[in-house]
Amino acid sequence: MANAVRTTQHGGVLEVVLDRPKANAIDRQTSVELNEAWQLLRDDPTLKVGILTGTGEKFFSAGWDLKAAADGEGMEGDWGEGGFGGLETPQNLWKPVIAAVNGMAVGGGFEVMLGADLIIAEEHARFALMEIQHGILAEAAAVRLPRRIPYHVAMDLMMTARWLDAAEAERWGLVNRVVPSGTSLAAAHELAAELAAGAQLPLHAIKETLLKTEGLTLPEAIVHRETLETVRQVRASEDLQEGANAFAEGRTPNWQGR
Repeated sequence: MANAVRTTQHGGVLEVVLDRPKANAIDRQTSVELNEAWQLLRDDPTLKVGILTGTGEKFFSAGWDLKAAADGEGMEGDWGEGGFGGLETPQNLWKPVIAAVNGMAVGGGFEVMLGADLIIAEEHARFALMEIQHGILAEAAAVRLPRRIPYHVAMDLMMTARWLDAAEAERWGLVNRVVPSGTSLAAAHELAAELAAGAQLPLHAIKETLLKTEGLTLPEAIVHRETLETVRQVRASEDLQEGANAFAEGRTPNWQGR
């Protein structure tokens, strides 16, 4: 991968760093590289959890590189199999992804963050969807944001481009946790290590079930759940029996991921 996206493996955790000063903006090539990172997480059986963060203290990501757009890079074209930033429409990525938001998440950077499963934000982080000021539709946010926070708050953010600070983001449930400045990556690794040490198959089933049944009625969701491969894998797994045995024997389970 090129220098715009750096990946490091820490045990079962893949750290993905967006390193594109000054604002960690994402052009098409950077989006493709991010997609490659998430494909690595998906396909490498030794990797269990992903973390996404940005370099520096000011920006997590400013989103779409508007300088590239001004030079003719339109939204059409190949941005990678998972769309912009790789977390818009990822393909069968059931492993958890944590966003460590180290600064401003703006526009497409905000939308990439929305594709994470868990979000840790530093206390100085700020969030905004500025697309309306540039004549652009925040396409991923228009779909995802009203499903994450109250409808009228989502509409306010998208239509006015106003700024949201970390405390308000936590109050609306947009982020899971706010931590002191400079500590989001360490906090994300602590959480990732906890997830990586646990049973993996239920984590995958949780993620697929929530994403595949979102928007369905309760009866529809229960029926559709029965069709999901990750759910079947949990039910047929050795780990399910290991969990029961470990409980009965008063010991720590030895998870095998099968």
